[in-house]
Amino acid sequence: MRGTLSVIGFGPGSFEHMTQAARDAIQDSEVIIGYNTYVDLIAGLLSGQQIVRTGMTEEVSRAQEAVRQAEAGRKVAVISSGDAGVYGMAGLIYEVLMEKGWRREDGVAVEIIPGISAINSTGSLLGAPIMHDACTISLSDHLTPWDLIIKRVEAAAAADFVVALYNPRSGRRTRQIVETQRVLLRYRSADTPVGIVKSAYRDRQDVVVTTLGRMLDHDIGMLTTVIIGNSATVVYDGLMITPRGYQRKYTLGDDIQPLKPHERLRPEAEPWSLEARLGGSPAQSLTEDGAELLSAGGSVPVAERESAASGLASAATQAVASSAVAESVSPLELALEALWLVDARRGTAAEPARLEGTGTTEAPWLLQNAFRRQEILEFAVSPGLAEKKLTSAQLTLLADVVGEDGSIEYTPHHQWLVRIVTGDPGEAVSRLKEAGLMLAPVGDVAQIKACDFCDMEKVDSVPYLEELHNRIGGMKVSKELRIGFNGCGMACYGAVKDDIGIVYRRQRFDLFLGGKTVGRNAHAGIPVAEGIDPEKLVETVEKIVRRYADEAHPNERFHKFFNRVKELEGYRYRELPVFQIENALCGD
Repeated sequence: MRGTLSVIGFGPGSFEHMTQAARDAIQDSEVIIGYNTYVDLIAGLLSGQQIVRTGMTEEVSRAQEAVRQAEAGRKVAVISSGDAGVYGMAGLIYEVLMEKGWRREDGVAVEIIPGISAINSTGSLLGAPIMHDACTISLSDHLTPWDLIIKRVEAAAAADFVVALYNPRSGRRTRQIVETQRVLLRYRSADTPVGIVKSAYRDRQDVVVTTLGRMLDHDIGMLTTVIIGNSATVVYDGLMITPRGYQRKYTLGDDIQPLKPHERLRPEAEPWSLEARLGGSPAQSLTEDGAELLSAGGSVPVAERESAASGLASAATQAVASSAVAESVSPLELALEALWLVDARRGTAAEPARLEGTGTTEAPWLLQNAFRRQEILEFAVSPGLAEKKLTSAQLTLLADVVGEDGSIEYTPHHQWLVRIVTGDPGEAVSRLKEAGLMLAPVGDVAQIKACDFCDMEKVDSVPYLEELHNRIGGMKVSKELRIGFNGCGMACYGAVKDDIGIVYRRQRFDLFLGGKTVGRNAHAGIPVAEGIDPEKLVETVEKIVRRYADEAHPNERFHKFFNRVKELEGYRYRELPVFQIENALCGD
């Protein structure tokens, strides 16, 4: 049976602001998939559906699970707050489907159900701040390069948009909102009205109207949306209002308007319009545009106004001179030619082929060059499973491969997490492997961490470590799986704290399952076996890992999986003592 996949935006979270279509789709579904907080917000609509809930940063897993469930013939609802198509799950669902070769005519049926986005719910609480042209910008640079985000901020500021900031600040991202304010202050007065709304239409809703210069004096977090007015926005009786421009043509305090209805759309009644401007010469229109731009009061950086004024006359002359060329060359051709010239200067472009008999560039060249996607290769690097020493030559090579655009992060697991911007990942990988470095995938895979075997003096168990790595190292699992391996009973590298801990002692192995390293109930793994025959160790651990890979729920950590299934390869789960710990002073 063909399954269905509804991607639902349920608005700010209050039932009265949720559309009837969203309610019906939620109640009619068999499976609900969503972020923990979102599932809690719609709890009143649930009536026995299967719930798949995950934490932050697990969007891809949610999308993949939703597609799997729908392909199995089930009615699936993926929920997002606000509108699912505005920083929500709609786009990611389609991306996952595209990767699988989905087609509308014979694939799972997909429906996007719209909701009220944060810019709308926030705007309604502030008054009418988005009555004129507005844009949304997310300040989260976890997926989008910061250089691109700040360019968008500057472009919106220069064009005098009302700006709604999504994801303005988090515990880790604190500088982004500061840099955004700095750019905006180059174009707008410090007295520009700003609205800060936390948890719109939810419990603990908080609404603040302040100014651009003082907005950082207030609490701004991930539950906050910030709306920054444009040069026309005013505050009246605590409300933000952005006039649309009616005052230019109408007398708002009079019952009888000076312009009759049939006169209001004439060009002479709208001297600012394009139609009115086209009555003059191109040079005249450009000069008038420039004069208005320079008098816009903050739309152009102060330091750039003089140079802008001096360039108006020459720009007008160029506009007239190029008009004949513009008649025969399309904007697409000009854009592609410019792109080719940029690549040619870098030495990376071949002459774009043209369609026979026309001046139009072939579509394949357009797709390959005009819409190139930047690829980031991410993997872990180490000297080896047991080897912990890097040579200077290896370090130099690693720095050369990573380059200025990449990054290297040392992890607690004795690896370097490497991110490389490259269009040829195979070349980078081969260079590092030839230098004797071990590369491993990162993410939700089985990762094996070993001690240094007392600087390679106690190597009796190393062959079992290597065989274990060859069989299950890098295996795809539900959630990142850490397998710790210690070569003696001292266990100084902390194998007993990992998801699966293996300790070599007296020519045999001890096994620990379900360690948890973080949280108030952190604990070592459960000691499930002592003295496992070395010849049976690898097979036993492989069976445990493969069962976890096959049967775990999406994003279910190993210790939770062990607790749920209660038994793995004959080893039974047992509860560990729980300690009562008083709340820390810094926590709730």
